[in-house]
Amino acid sequence: MKKTVVLIGLLVLLIHTSCQTKKEEKKEETAFLVTNPIRKDTIITKDYVSQIHSSKHIEIRALEKGYLKQIFVDEGQHVKTGQVMFQIMPNIYQAELQKAKAESNAAEIELKNTKLLSDGNVVSPNELALANANYDKANAEVALAQTHLGFTKINAPFDGIMDHLEAREGSLLDEGELLTTLSDNSKMWVYFNVPEAEYLDYIISADKGSKKEVGLLMANNKRFNQKGIVETIEGEFNSETGNIAFRATFPNPDGILRHGETGSVLMNVPFKDVIIIPQKATFEILDKTYVFVIGKDNVVKQREITIGAELPHLYIVSKGLTEEDTILLEGIRMVKNNEKIRTKFLEPNKVLSDLDLYAE
Repeated sequence: MKKTVVLIGLLVLLIHTSCQTKKEEKKEETAFLVTNPIRKDTIITKDYVSQIHSSKHIEIRALEKGYLKQIFVDEGQHVKTGQVMFQIMPNIYQAELQKAKAESNAAEIELKNTKLLSDGNVVSPNELALANANYDKANAEVALAQTHLGFTKINAPFDGIMDHLEAREGSLLDEGELLTTLSDNSKMWVYFNVPEAEYLDYIISADKGSKKEVGLLMANNKRFNQKGIVETIEGEFNSETGNIAFRATFPNPDGILRHGETGSVLMNVPFKDVIIIPQKATFEILDKTYVFVIGKDNVVKQREITIGAELPHLYIVSKGLTEEDTILLEGIRMVKNNEKIRTKFLEPNKVLSDLDLYAE
């Protein structure tokens, strides 16, 4: 009986030892993929939330007080320069013009009579000068009355698109009351905020003298079919956000963009001679980023790196790696720091092509 127990124990021990040996052999046979960081030039497309404005966007207001007699346009309508948009009832202003003209005629007659008397030395030169001044004043009143009458007819100051009508026919308007807004959408101004560090990179770049070309991602996540140019930078930083506003101008020949839309400005930022690695080769502990570097003895060493910028599936490393280092590409969770492993090397360019990325 004792012999049987001993034999069974030995058999179990042999099976356990055999399984353990197979596991160790399997682990030793595993070859982990490794590669080198690659050094090259690349371009990152950064996006900035933006506000879209018409290059000309104004309020159309009543220049005179009175009843809104007629509206000649409609909401959303394209209007041409000089086109009549609104008519305020002109009766009072027509009467004022007639009155001013009558007073001008009377002043003219008085001036002629005074001149005849002055020629005959009946009146003094001062009286002639006073009559002449009264005539000039009467003519000025006529011009003023004509101007007021002209203000009762409101014309489009430029080609554009009308917005909402704020008043209806028959409304009693005060001077300066809003009637509608008018937008010239042939050219759009797109404003976006840039952090201070990126502003400094932009302003001291080698091509700062040339105007930067940018794209626009619309709210439907599609690219606008025209390119824009960065034309101006505002004079001051926002003390609360630390940003400064850029303005890009986009042509809008098809009228797709409207005043008040939102989108994202897409700006290509070149990076020269930088270290690039796949994102999947990294891992994070708290707020720090690490990679596993493989030494010549195939021992894994954990190393902290600093990320300078991010591309799709790639990181630009600003500190911590060189192109001579060998890093673990896959199996990060299967190894431990200071562990010796078997490796299989993949060329960096092959790694990038397998990721199907664009790194120019």
